[in-house]
Amino acid sequence: QVQLVESGGGLVQPGGSLRLSCAASGSSFSIYSMGWHRQAPGKQRELVARITSGGNTNYADSVKDRFTISRDNAKNTVYLQMNSLKPEDTAVYYCWLDSGWYTYWGQGTQVTVSA
Repeated sequence: QVQLVESGGGLVQPGGSLRLSCAASGSSFSIYSMGWHRQAPGKQRELVARITSGGNTNYADSVKDRFTISRDNAKNTVYLQMNSLKPEDTAVYYCWLDSGWYTYWGQGTQVTVSA
C-alpha cells in the first residue's frame, strides 16, 4: 500500500507564497503520475495540477502562471510551488498518486490565504 504524507500548508497573506510537499512510500514512485487537488468549504474538489512519470504537466486555468508542480524521484516527493496566492486559493490541498488501477490520496493540508 502506498502512503502519501503532505506538508507545507499554513496561513499566508495575499500575494505570498507557499510550497507544498508530498512524500510517497513504497517503490516504483517514478512510474506513476501524481498531482494535487483542492477542496474549498462548500465547494467540489477540483484538479489543481498533475505531473506524469515523464515530467509532462498540466494545470487548472485558475492557477496557470502562478503554481508549479515538480517531482524529485530520488526523494519520492512531489511539490507544488504556489506564488501570488489569492484568497480564492484557500482550500484543503490533497496529493494523489495514480497507480493505474487505484488512486491513492494524502490526508490533506490546509492552505489559508487571508489578510
